[in-house]
This record gives sequence, C-alpha cells and structure tokens, in this order.
Amino acid sequence: MSGILDLLNSDLGKHIISGISQETNQPVDKTASVVTMAMPILLGAMKRNASNESGAANLMNALNNKHDGSILDNLSGLFGGGVNEDVKQDGLGILGHVLGGSQNNAVQALSQKSGLDTNSVMQILQVAAPILLGYLGKQKQQKNVNSESGIGDLLGGLMGGGNKQPKQQSMIESLLDGNNDGSVIDDIAGMVLGGSNQKKGGLGGLLGGFFGK
Repeated sequence: MSGILDLLNSDLGKHIISGISQETNQPVDKTASVVTMAMPILLGAMKRNASNESGAANLMNALNNKHDGSILDNLSGLFGGGVNEDVKQDGLGILGHVLGGSQNNAVQALSQKSGLDTNSVMQILQVAAPILLGYLGKQKQQKNVNSESGIGDLLGGLMGGGNKQPKQQSMIESLLDGNNDGSVIDDIAGMVLGGSNQKKGGLGGLLGGFFGK
C-alpha cells in the first residue's frame, strides 16, 4: 500500500488537485500529472535530507509547528477566493529547502513529462508543497512518530515502502543530482502508483484510473 497513493486516490486528493488546478489556471489532468509525478520526488528529496541529523531535526521541527497538518482542515478556505500569498511564498521556501540546487533539474524534468512550461510547473508545485508537508504532519501525528529516526521510515512508507523503495530512492536521487531527461519519472511514478511497467502513456493510464477518466 502506498501512502501517497491513498491521498491522491481519495476525495481529499481530488479536492486538492481541483483546487490547485483552479488556482493555477491549468487543466485538471495536467495538474494531476504534475502533482502525481512530483510527490514521490519531493518525498525522496525530504528522505535524503532527513538522512542526516540536522536535516531530520529541521523536518521534525517544521512538522511539529507550522506544518502540523492544519492546512488540510480547511481546504475550502485555502482555495476559496485564491490561495493566500503567504502560502505560496511558504511553498517556494519549502521547494528551495527540500530540492536545493536540484530544483531546476526537477522542474525541467516535470515540465518535459507533463507538457507544461516550467513556470506553470513551479506554480503548481508551490501550492502543492505546503499541502504535502501538511499531509506529512498529519501522518506523523497519526503514527505517533516522535523521534528523528522515525521520520525516514515515515517518508519511506508514504513512498510505498517494501523492496521497491531503495531502488525508487536511488532513481529519485539520480534525477535530482543528474541531468536526466525526465524518462526516469515514469519509473518513479510507476513504482508509487502500482509498479506499472508501461512507459509512454503508462502514467496517463494510471492517472485515468484513479481520477475516473
């Protein structure tokens, strides 16, 4: 079972996708594609950052305070009338901190795979990032993760866990560190969304499956 798939496949996930789509003036299917591909990349980047003591401590502090999950309690308020500029700025800060120098590489790969320009991808990611961190905060509370050592396990569980997770993490790090053309994203998303072996169109088929298209 994949924790992030549980989110995306739920009514909450569909509400999030719809809200981000409306906020960024991008088609729902394109928004869903970017968010679905980006989630495991962001989680993988967080897992890498949390592999050292200071990174884990910083993430724990964020989840205990600002990103405790309360953002998910009033999504209608979040999206109603437009997302607050503070939330967007927070999103930019999260992306910069989580992705660091890999941000441009990740955004360009997502742009290539989704067919959206990099500016549109960034607009989607800066709204999605605080929501993802809020979801992580909720999961931390529900699973009573109180130690920094447990954060990595929590992130791995949300990425699907199991035997596939180390390979998936390795692929994510190669995407972040290299100049990949984005083809690896099919494999990353496929592992999260059920291990599809399909390449071209495989992700779209998976998306269509859980968004009822």
